[in-house]
Amino acid sequence: MNTKNLNKERGKAARQEEATAEDTTNLQENQPNTTEEAEGTDIVTDEGESLQKKYDVLNDSHLRLMAEFDNYRKRTLREKAELIKTGGESVLSGLLSVVDDFERAVQNIRTADDITAVSEGVELVFGKFNSFLAQQGVKPIETIGKAFDMETSEAVATIPAPQEDLKGKVIDCVQTGYKLHEKVIRHAKVVVGE
Repeated sequence: MNTKNLNKERGKAARQEEATAEDTTNLQENQPNTTEEAEGTDIVTDEGESLQKKYDVLNDSHLRLMAEFDNYRKRTLREKAELIKTGGESVLSGLLSVVDDFERAVQNIRTADDITAVSEGVELVFGKFNSFLAQQGVKPIETIGKAFDMETSEAVATIPAPQEDLKGKVIDCVQTGYKLHEKVIRHAKVVVGE
């Protein structure tokens, strides 16, 4: 019996030695090669540095672009404010010659004896003023004798039509309306026949 036990013990020990030897072999196979690991670390470090450089370049260009856009936005706002402030300068400088004519007309009205000459002078100034408005794209809205149009006119009164064909048409214009190019800037105030 001792021999049997001894043989069992020896078999067990032999199996353990084989298992230990096999584990050692497996451990050696599973351990990474330190030179390969060092090369991999270098590659990762190089890639990291390369990505960091790309990030820095992109971040710098992004910051510059944002600053450039902010400068553009501020410059545009300044230009718009300047246009709003002085945009009517050319129109107003064109009106100055008409104002000069009105000053001369007012001076002549005070000292003139011939009322016909004064009225002709005022009509000339009025004509000059209307031609200036036409150059700027401002035109009066023609209403008298035409069908009432709510888009361009405002009815301030209605009266019985003196003739049958004037029903629904403008009989009189109390205040002239104006268009700037094709946009109504002041509606005409009219009297409509019913």
